[in-house]
Amino acid sequence: MMTLDKFEEASEKVKEVTLPTNLIYSEYFSTMTGNKVYLKPENLQNTGAYKVRGAYYKTSTLSKEERKKGLITASAGNHAQGVANAAKIYGVPAVIVMPTTTPLIKVNRTKSYGAEVVLYGSGYDDSYQYAVKLGQEKGYTFVHPFNDLAVATGQGTIAMEIFKELPTVDIILVPIGGGGLAAGVSTLAKLLNPNIKVVGVEPANAACMKASLEKGEVVSLPSAVTIADGTAVKTPGDIVFPYIQENIDEIITVKDEELIVNFLDVIENHKMLVENSGLLTVAALKHLNCKDKRVVSILSGGNMDIITLSSVVQHGLIQRDRVFTVAVQLPDRPGELVRVAGIIAELNGNVIRLEHNQFVSINRNAAVELRITMEAFGSEHKMQIIQGLRDNGYAPKEENPTGIY
Repeated sequence: MMTLDKFEEASEKVKEVTLPTNLIYSEYFSTMTGNKVYLKPENLQNTGAYKVRGAYYKTSTLSKEERKKGLITASAGNHAQGVANAAKIYGVPAVIVMPTTTPLIKVNRTKSYGAEVVLYGSGYDDSYQYAVKLGQEKGYTFVHPFNDLAVATGQGTIAMEIFKELPTVDIILVPIGGGGLAAGVSTLAKLLNPNIKVVGVEPANAACMKASLEKGEVVSLPSAVTIADGTAVKTPGDIVFPYIQENIDEIITVKDEELIVNFLDVIENHKMLVENSGLLTVAALKHLNCKDKRVVSILSGGNMDIITLSSVVQHGLIQRDRVFTVAVQLPDRPGELVRVAGIIAELNGNVIRLEHNQFVSINRNAAVELRITMEAFGSEHKMQIIQGLRDNGYAPKEENPTGIY
C-alpha cells in the first residue's frame, strides 16, 4: 500500500541520492496561459531524471540476499540510470535491457555507473519481456520501472517537495508512460490535499493509460510510436492502475508536433534542456481550461542525445517560420540570381542554402528554378520576404525545408 508513512519514509531516503529541484516560476508560461505556472525541474537530477527516486527507494527496501543476486530491469533510459546508480551505491551488479533505439547518451550514461547494458527489441515492451526472461534464467532481482508500489512511492516523493514549497498548489501536471510516476504523485497529492487536481499527460500516439481508463481495465495498444521515447509504453502497469483510477482527475494527450515547439520555448525562456517526455506537461498547459490557478508542471527528465536535439531544433524553427524554403522561377541569364539575393537581403532575410535547377523546363531561357532556404524572425517577417519577391515579379512557391542542415 502507498501510505503517508511510506511516502514520508521514502522522502527521507531519496534525499541520499537526489539533488534539490526547487520550483521555478515561469513568467513566460504564466503570461501565455493566464495561470501561475511553476516548473519542477527533475531534468536537473544527477541521472538526468526523476527515476533515480523510485529505483533507489525500491533497492533500499530489498533484502541483502535480493540485492546480492544482482538487479535487472528494462528501460528506455532514465530508469536504467536510476537502477544502475542504486546498484553502484549498494555495491551489487546490475543488468539493464534497453531498446535498440535508445539514445546513445542514455546507453553510455547507464554504462558509466558500471551496469551491463543489453540492447534488445524495438521498444520498451520488447525489452521488458526479454529482461523478465533473462532475470528468471539468471536469478536476478527484477526492479520494475513503473509497475511496483515501492517504485511508485519513491517517484511520489516529488509531490511532497511540491507541497513543501507551494502548499497552495491547485493543479499538478504529471507525465504518464506506464503509470508509476503518476500513481505516486497523484496518490500522495490527494493524501495531502483531497481537493487538488492531478492531471496526467500522455503522447497522443502512446496513450495507453487513457485507453485503459476509458475501458475501465488495463488494455494494450497495438503500437506506441512517439518522439517522447520515455513514455512510449503500450501497456500500463496493472498494479498501479487502481491508484491512477482513484487519483488522476483527467488525462490530456499531446501530439508530437506540440513537443517540438515547447522544446524551443523551454530552451529560450528557461535555458534548460528537457527531453520530449519531460515536455508533455509543458505542452499540456495550453489545454487546461482554467485561469488564475497555481499550476506545477513536472519536467520528468533531460536525457536527450545530440542527434535528436538537432532534429527537434530544426523542426521547431520550421514550425515557428524561423526557417523556410521557397522556389521561384527566373530566366537563365546573368544577374538574376544576384537580383533575387538582393531582394532578400534588403528585407533582412538570411540565405542558408540555394539550389539552382536548370532542367525544370525544356526551354532554359524561359525559366530555371531557384530553391532558397532562409532564416526569418518569424511568421510576419517570412510573409514580408515572400511579398517582396512577389512585388518584384517573382512567384514564390513555399516548399518543405526539412533536412536543411
